[in-house]
Amino acid sequence: METKRYLSQGYLLDQYRIERLLGGGGFSLVYLAYHIPTQARVVIKEYCPDELCTRLPGGRVEPAAEERLPAFRAGIKRFFAEAQALAGVNHPNIVQVTNIFRANNTVYMVMDYREGKDLRWFVKRHRRRLNTEFLRMVFPPLLRGLQAFHDQGLLHLDIKPANILLRRDGTPVLLDFGAVQHFRLDAEANRSQTLTLGFAPLEQHRHGQLGPWTDVYAMGATLYSCITGRAPPPAPERARQDRMAPACRLFSRHPRQLLRAVDWALRMDHRERPQTALQLLEAGFGEPSPGRAGLRLPFGRREAR
Repeated sequence: METKRYLSQGYLLDQYRIERLLGGGGFSLVYLAYHIPTQARVVIKEYCPDELCTRLPGGRVEPAAEERLPAFRAGIKRFFAEAQALAGVNHPNIVQVTNIFRANNTVYMVMDYREGKDLRWFVKRHRRRLNTEFLRMVFPPLLRGLQAFHDQGLLHLDIKPANILLRRDGTPVLLDFGAVQHFRLDAEANRSQTLTLGFAPLEQHRHGQLGPWTDVYAMGATLYSCITGRAPPPAPERARQDRMAPACRLFSRHPRQLLRAVDWALRMDHRERPQTALQLLEAGFGEPSPGRAGLRLPFGRREAR
């Protein structure tokens, strides 16, 4: 019988019991699980690159061929180092890493499980009707969290509405660190990347110079999608012929300061964008940002993520 690529429901992994596969692809698989001692739900990410490895009966992961062993080991080392760095980011708007451990000849990263709806749900349900108050509730905390993330020398590289969760009290949390990389200011992208059309800037498509400005573009694109109801055109398309109208010319119902900041974040040349998350925060929202008092979220039925 063929062994599944992922761990099955009920599989016991260290102190955790797997409930189901949530998703994954490329370099990792993501599971919903229970922490047996506390019965708390958690999310577990497993290093399991689909092009490099295979799973044996019992759950052990092995390189698919001998010549892939060096790349498999290098990937484990990188995954472990990035998990450690993520565990060092302690911010209420960044999902918290609670444990890192080795098992099955690979590495696992355990994160808090949060309930709510992702920002994509709000964009689809309230097309072009997400007001300024909503944006002020969501984005300043996210930008502060992103700055804390960058301060640890990390880039997210896949910011988009689907990776931003709004908890039932309205607080936003940045999720999904499957594309995370360490960065150096003199480094270029030199390995496979996860990217999402419309939210990834040109330097991700062309393996150019990555930095905090790369995540700033994605955050600007996420703001743009909240305002317009759709993602910006893909960066390669914009590079050929940029037909995207500036936000500040189209959407007068939002403050001009915010719209200008969105346009600034979406500059094609990374040197012309805000260079940090805090620059975008100051340009778009000012300091201090308004609070959330009295704001009710338009949640429908309860939904977990």
